[in-house]
Amino acid sequence: MTTPQLDRADALRAALATWTVDAVEAVCGERATRALAREQVLPARLAARASSTPEATLTRVFLLGDAVPVARLDDALPGVGADGAAAMGLVELSAGEARARVDLRPYETTTADGEARWWVASDLGEDVTGERLEADHVLGIGGASLTLAGMTKRSPVGRVLDLGTGCGIQALHASLHARAVVATDISRRALAFAEFNRALNTAGAWDLREGSMLEPVAGERFDLVVSNPPFVITPPGTPEFEYRAAGAQGDGIVSGLISSVGSVLAPGGVAQMLGNWEIHGAGWADGLEAWLAASPVPLDAWVIERDQLDAAEYAETWLRDAGVTPERGRAAFEDAYEAYLSDFDARGVTAVGFGMVLLRRPLSGAPTLRRLEQHEGALQEPFGAYLVDALAAHDLVASLSDQALLDARWMVAADVTRESYGPVLQADPSHLLLRQGAGLGRSISMDTALAGFVGACDGELAAGQIAHALAALLDVPSGVMIEGLVPAIRELVADGFLAPAAD
Repeated sequence: MTTPQLDRADALRAALATWTVDAVEAVCGERATRALAREQVLPARLAARASSTPEATLTRVFLLGDAVPVARLDDALPGVGADGAAAMGLVELSAGEARARVDLRPYETTTADGEARWWVASDLGEDVTGERLEADHVLGIGGASLTLAGMTKRSPVGRVLDLGTGCGIQALHASLHARAVVATDISRRALAFAEFNRALNTAGAWDLREGSMLEPVAGERFDLVVSNPPFVITPPGTPEFEYRAAGAQGDGIVSGLISSVGSVLAPGGVAQMLGNWEIHGAGWADGLEAWLAASPVPLDAWVIERDQLDAAEYAETWLRDAGVTPERGRAAFEDAYEAYLSDFDARGVTAVGFGMVLLRRPLSGAPTLRRLEQHEGALQEPFGAYLVDALAAHDLVASLSDQALLDARWMVAADVTRESYGPVLQADPSHLLLRQGAGLGRSISMDTALAGFVGACDGELAAGQIAHALAALLDVPSGVMIEGLVPAIRELVADGFLAPAAD
């Protein structure tokens, strides 16, 4: 397989200027765009073949794997042409036609400064080639990489490490808010794609390094580490790919990273990653707790498990992802399926969790954040911005004594709504809920006292004043009211339901 060459990257960028995400959607139409999201290319091929615009030609070649006349690609890439694209390793020319050798597609993201538009190259996917992936396949932009990009804090930082960079999509995002970007990967092919994407998008100077996990950066410090590591559990006898497994048994890649990443974090530095973790008993987080305890540097930790599959479901998911299905060969499928189940059963794995991990090295003192939770609902965008605010809220609450908490004035966050429900003929509602519109979309059940407190949080009165007024209204001793409200206020502030009132 080829990797793209850097020659004429400036000319290629100029030629691609009108080929944007919106342009692709205009070529394909809504139905085909939705089908592409399901990795079904036929509707888009049919739509793109009906158009002769340069954007349709580029979509056919680089997204959909179609062969097009060389003359048409010449027109679609002014200043580069089919010959230039072939010289760069992007297409192959044969019998007057051009066919893609790599996947190349537009990508855009919303930043604090507006839209960022890029083009990202990777290896062609199985949905286009119809063939099994090679072991050194370089993955393009997928669901996991988008999830990680969306959950990453985008505050301005000094040094960022993109560990396991692949095609470089996380490094591209990091280049918008970091002074320096280091990107590592065990795969030379991946680093070649990352360097091409950096040059094509003029994303500044990256320090690209070959090596496994933290080895290339041992002894260094970073303000932010992002990683979509090769976390897929891959027992012997099952399909192996560099991008999703790196030779460790079980969830060893993720456990090793969680246990060791603190060694490269600067004080106040944050690591954000995705991962799988094996579940061996009733406690889904037992393994994670052990990994965190093994870190040589005590860390704040926030883990959100987004999904959990039993052993058979996990095997089926990743075999299908590898193109190993009964339709393509029942014997091979059953052999690999059995290898999964035999390995899991031998090691007592009952299920596998998937989710997000955020670790932080405290600026000083001991860690104050240890939150391991399950959340299967949708994440509210922009989730990365929510994490920035959530960490700040946690730090604020952790710094306040009970008295300081009561002396402060609080306001209900703008995204929070109140819900009440109960039998139709009942005068008073049976249930009162606070529901959050951002972040995790949390909901909290309230009793009368807490509902009264939140309803009075308009920034005018201190929390203690509201508590004393509620105590008198509900005929409850003030001490009892305050004792019950203080932990509830801490939780509401930490979760983003309440925010400090503006001075």
